Amino acid sequence: MAPPSYVVSMDSRVCVCMVGLPARGKTYIAQKICRYLKWLSIPTEVFNVGNYRRTHHDAHPTASFFDPKNSAGEKARREAAMAAVKDMVNWFNKGGVVGILDATNTTRERRQWIARLCNEANVQLMFVESVCEDEDLIIQNIMDVKLSSPDYSGQDPEEAARDFRERIKMYEAVYESIDEKDLTYVKLVNVGSQVVINMIKDYLQSRIVYYLMNLHIKPRSIYLSRHGESQFNLEGKIGGDAPLSERGMIYAQRLPNIISSQIQPGEKLTVWTSTLRRTIQTAEGLPYRKLQWKALDELDAGVCDGLTYEEIEDKYPEDFAARDGDKYNYRYRGGESYRDVVVRLEPVMMELERQENVFIVCHQAILRCIYGYFLNIPQEELPFVDMPLHTVIKLTPKAYRCVEERISANIPAVSTHRAKGAPATFDKPVECEVKAN
Repeated sequence: MAPPSYVVSMDSRVCVCMVGLPARGKTYIAQKICRYLKWLSIPTEVFNVGNYRRTHHDAHPTASFFDPKNSAGEKARREAAMAAVKDMVNWFNKGGVVGILDATNTTRERRQWIARLCNEANVQLMFVESVCEDEDLIIQNIMDVKLSSPDYSGQDPEEAARDFRERIKMYEAVYESIDEKDLTYVKLVNVGSQVVINMIKDYLQSRIVYYLMNLHIKPRSIYLSRHGESQFNLEGKIGGDAPLSERGMIYAQRLPNIISSQIQPGEKLTVWTSTLRRTIQTAEGLPYRKLQWKALDELDAGVCDGLTYEEIEDKYPEDFAARDGDKYNYRYRGGESYRDVVVRLEPVMMELERQENVFIVCHQAILRCIYGYFLNIPQEELPFVDMPLHTVIKLTPKAYRCVEERISANIPAVSTHRAKGAPATFDKPVECEVKAN
């Protein structure tokens, strides 16, 4: 069995406390940190104070609820924050490592109150403030929030946007940007164009800082596709460096039209492939800048490379059973596990977070790991996610979710998806004529 991706001391308990005005990307950043750390096998959870407020008080408050002169509103917000911190501390006591307190926390008084509670619970505290002065980006964030925030569900979009702008004004009246020299914090200014760091104390905090320095909150989409059907796919073999089949070549010919239909005029796109020829062949006709990554090569099957699942079960029955039992952690003899792939992909993901629109053409196991990062897929489910051939998956990160769209090229291909515990048999593909463009 492969070792954990990262070893974290059982004494490490960090509260990441968000700071900033509404529509500055705080929830988006909080969710990104959570998904990243969970992807690296670090127990992480987000405690969104707004969710506690909606549960225990008004689920759809107007801007006046957030007026600093509204004592009832202030009391309700303080109660919600207290409930969130209490649940977070209980979660830490059950083995949690990084708890993320997602709220505005815009005053020094509120931050000192949180610092005192964390100190009493023996939890390290790290503030993350998002400051944005880019008016276009703020407007884009307001548009996103009014469509996705639970506060405005079912409401008229224009009325929601108007009320949300009023809410922002309420917070601006009391907003104090973080500058307390006795607190640990990271301040991200204008989508990371400037980063201010103060009193970072340990390895885990430094990893979070490094991740944050690669983030941006500009709207973008990530496109994922496996290579076209390969000769090895037709034969049921895994790994290798086989060329595309006839149907795989047809997919490669149609791919430029599929992608161009998704890209808006003036938008830029970069194409990333592995170094294996089936991905390079698939992306060959795309009229965009291309970059090859060795780290995007398929999971190394070691001694099983080039074999069918039936052959693996026959030659290595114990290994075949062990992999079925724990596919995420099982490492092929002389090869890799899914956990190993996640570690290998971390530099790729860091660079991906720095980019805007990217199209990744690679392999089944690799795409499962990348997909799992964006969709927050549990480790035990990740190796069984269906990644069909001849399909483009479009992922658009939002504040409260990641929107997924699957675009089929309508070109037949073999299925390489094998469910957990399924027999090792491989059904030979049925010949089906497909016309090229």
